[in-house]
Parts: sequence; structure tokens; C-alpha cells
Amino acid sequence: MTAPRTGGGGTSARPLRSSGADDAAGDIAAVYVRSLIRSQLRLAVTVAIGFAVATVLFVLAIAFVPGLDDAYLAGVPVSWVLLGAGVYPLAITVGALYLRAAGRNEARYRSLAEDE
Repeated sequence: MTAPRTGGGGTSARPLRSSGADDAAGDIAAVYVRSLIRSQLRLAVTVAIGFAVATVLFVLAIAFVPGLDDAYLAGVPVSWVLLGAGVYPLAITVGALYLRAAGRNEARYRSLAEDE
């Protein structure tokens, strides 16, 4: 999920334009790259919002279940244990789902780019 490194420090990042068939291929490649960037951004924003909503719902559920404060686990209220350790499985799951979806986006991009 990284971009290839560009050579030379003093060269321009903008590719030189030539006339002919290479322009069409370059334009198509640029469209593919912009599409990949948009899809990765959309995925990242969706995952971030989903994680924030899930975390807030998790905290609200703990706050509104009164029995969790009365139960203790190793001298610590269960609600605290859930807040301290319960969010980690959520974060790991969301991260794994994000990596899987981002990999799928890149695989689609590669298949489109190779078909040219």
C-alpha cells in the first residue's frame, strides 16, 4: 500500500507531456490513480466514522447498564475493565477490516492498470 519511489531529488514531480498515443494512456492512468485515491479516502473516512460511532455506543452501553458498576473483577468494577480492555478487540477488528478493504481497492487498481 505504498507508492513507488521516484528517482532524483531535483526533478519535477509532474511528468512531461508528449503528443500522441502516450497522452491517452497517461490520461487513463491518471484517472485510475485519482479513482484509487478517492476510494481509499472514502474508505478511511467511513472506517474512522464507524469506529467513532461504535466506540461511543460501547461507552454509552456501559454507562447505561447499572449492574456493571456493582460487579467487581479483581477489585475493579467490571465497567472499568470493559472500558480498559474491551475497546482493543474493536480497534483490532476495525483495523483488520480496513486493511482487507484497502487491499481489495489496490488489487482492483492493479487489475485495471495491467489491462491497459
